[in-house]
Amino acid sequence: LLADGVRNLNADSTPMGLPMSDLTAWATAMNNLGMAPMGMSGQPLLPDFDPALGMMTGIPPINPMMPGLGIVPPPIPPDMPAVKEIIHCKSCTLFPPNPNLPPPATRERPPGCKTVFVGGLPENGTEQIIVEVFEQCGEIIAIRKSKKNFCHIRFAEEFMVDKALYLSGYRIRLGSSTDKKDTGRLHVDFAQARDDLYEWECKQRMLAREERHRRRMEEERFCPPSPPPVVHYSDHECSIVAEKLKDDSKFLEAVQTLVTWIERGEVNRRSANNFYSMIQSANSHIRRLMNEKAAHEKEMEEAKEKFKLALSGILVQFEQIVAVYHSASKQKAWDHFTKAQRKNISVWCKQAEEIRNIHNDELMGIRREEEMEMSDDEIEDPSETKETEESVPGECHLLKLQEEYKKREAELEKVKEDKVQMEMLLETLKEQESSTYRICASSQEKECPLERTLSCSPVKSEREALLVGIISTFLHVHPFGASIEYICSYLQRLDAKICPTEVEVLMSRLQHTFKQELSGVGASLEKRWKFCGFDGLKMT
Repeated sequence: LLADGVRNLNADSTPMGLPMSDLTAWATAMNNLGMAPMGMSGQPLLPDFDPALGMMTGIPPINPMMPGLGIVPPPIPPDMPAVKEIIHCKSCTLFPPNPNLPPPATRERPPGCKTVFVGGLPENGTEQIIVEVFEQCGEIIAIRKSKKNFCHIRFAEEFMVDKALYLSGYRIRLGSSTDKKDTGRLHVDFAQARDDLYEWECKQRMLAREERHRRRMEEERFCPPSPPPVVHYSDHECSIVAEKLKDDSKFLEAVQTLVTWIERGEVNRRSANNFYSMIQSANSHIRRLMNEKAAHEKEMEEAKEKFKLALSGILVQFEQIVAVYHSASKQKAWDHFTKAQRKNISVWCKQAEEIRNIHNDELMGIRREEEMEMSDDEIEDPSETKETEESVPGECHLLKLQEEYKKREAELEKVKEDKVQMEMLLETLKEQESSTYRICASSQEKECPLERTLSCSPVKSEREALLVGIISTFLHVHPFGASIEYICSYLQRLDAKICPTEVEVLMSRLQHTFKQELSGVGASLEKRWKFCGFDGLKMT
């Protein structure tokens, strides 16, 4: 065909026998051959010709919507206008719309849309013709055709709707007829169907379930594993747990097993001896724990001492550096420095003094904490303590615990005695209150007896009597007295509504039971309340 075209070109005629003067016909013929149309001078007749758009004579141009292809047209660059071709079907032909017209308008796409509305069908159009045209877009599930030249088509997938929208604006002609009933202009748009919405909601619910399952799997993967189940009691398992109780690395696991067995009720007459031996092993672990704690405390004390020594050395060096700056600031050496050098020395001196003061405050804070710890404990003879530690280094901590236990017992006995004395004191106060009430009632029966009684009695209610007893017990345990804030902090654990003013007024009324003294010197001066009930009882 190309050779014939060349021979015909030399004969000043086209392959189809068209005259050269008709340039439009010549360009169309060359386009169908897939060749760029050229004039006699060798210049292209159509500068924007695309050879991919042309085909041989007698073969229709390839269109993405042709049966068997089933593909969406490739994306068109924004600077290139969209070109639609004629689509040939068995019973009809589709002609593309004018490319200069704006694209057909569409409504907002419903979620999960698989159904399209097709309007502008020919009056003689049948459902078979509709299937023939739109089955190129994909599998059709259902067609609902109306008598008013429109229908609804439901596809199997959502992307097939986009292919169907490509046909919007095409002119359809049935066969070769030009009758008005055999022609029409297609208008394809999104349609809202309940089936599409239901399937979309089901799909969204399925995706949500999958997402929840995925999150739950992620959470379970990061969750700590569950502890292994505790085995049931038997003589063999009992011997294993007893051996583990003697091993420091397996002690925690063995203790948990022992606690579970006891809570389950595994203890009986037959197994009581075994459980007693395991409990005894657990008790022997206390000595190991106390020795371990003593070792850690010793390491901590050594670290504190080492830190204090290092900090003291640093402070000494800071003092020497500050002395260097002060020496340089004296008139004898200061006059020989330049202005910039003097400024630098002054700044350096100020920085060194600030750092020295910070470290000094830190060291003083450590020493103050140690003094407070010493003041909390009872005063002991340091020489005896050192001799005891040097003589019995292994049992030092145990002896301390025993002594502390004995002291606690003595304190408890003392508190019990004080409680008895407080009860006696409360009874005395109640008797005084009742006697005062009787005297006031007999002398002033006609003039407000209740107000007179309240004004004569220092303790006006049972609540104040309870407060007096609790405060007396608290101050008796603190022979050196306590501040009103310290007393109220203790009372507020029992009743959060107690305020310091109420407590101070109550204690001020009972001058024979409580007295206020000043302790401390200078900035540490504070007021302390002391219990003087026994002395006041003798005086009254």
